[in-house]
Amino acid sequence: MEAKDYQASDYIEANRRAWNQVAPIHAAINQEKLLQSFAEPGYSVLDEVESAKLLQIGVEGKAVAQIGCNNGRELLSIKNLGAGRCVGFDLSEEFVKQAGELNEAAQHDCEFVATSVYDIEPTYNRSFDLVFITIGVLSWMPDIAAFFAVVARLLKPQGQLVIYEMHPFLNMLDAPEETDEPLKIALSYFNLAATEDVTTLDYYQGSKYDSLPKYWFAHTLSALFMGMITNGIAIASFEEYPHDISNMFKPIEHYQRVPLSYILVGKKQ
Repeated sequence: MEAKDYQASDYIEANRRAWNQVAPIHAAINQEKLLQSFAEPGYSVLDEVESAKLLQIGVEGKAVAQIGCNNGRELLSIKNLGAGRCVGFDLSEEFVKQAGELNEAAQHDCEFVATSVYDIEPTYNRSFDLVFITIGVLSWMPDIAAFFAVVARLLKPQGQLVIYEMHPFLNMLDAPEETDEPLKIALSYFNLAATEDVTTLDYYQGSKYDSLPKYWFAHTLSALFMGMITNGIAIASFEEYPHDISNMFKPIEHYQRVPLSYILVGKKQ
């Protein structure tokens, strides 16, 4: 449903509470397994597509930041690819605690910071060769231009941005539950309003609980592109894929007809 006319800070605070609420549910599902896995050298949760892109760009010895790092599993995987300094930022204090546990299990020195993206301290400015953003981050950002302004100030000159996300095309669709279920356009591609959501954030098992309200935002490709460009980040490459990384559109992967994900690479000028 369409959300109330809140300020950006209200949306961010609501989302922080909702992610803190689901954090122990996620931990009960996968934290023990991840602790055991990251105790093994070189462990990675990255899929073949994002691993190949990161290796192509090169992460060896580079300073890497991940915005929206969740429990740190992806950043720790990048560290296992040979990255140097690694810092993860996430809104949820509870997920940052889980990231610290995994970091200790991996015997790494990654840093995890609980903060709104918009409030990342200026001490991190111009500190990173690479900023990494993956599935499920951009849709929680009420102001996408301001988001990319933060990315730009975190990057060193000529630093790179890598985004691996679900395709904005999917923001229009109801997620199908069955393979033969027809696609239904539910929202306008140009929807600018915040959408209130009280459904589960347990995207692993879909457990039901009384979810706190949270708010997501649809951003068009042009909004993403212009958010980067106006903040001095040039688009180096953009690749679209027919595979689903959201765990929401698996039933339609076999069609191979619609874009389900993409990788966008930018470079700070």
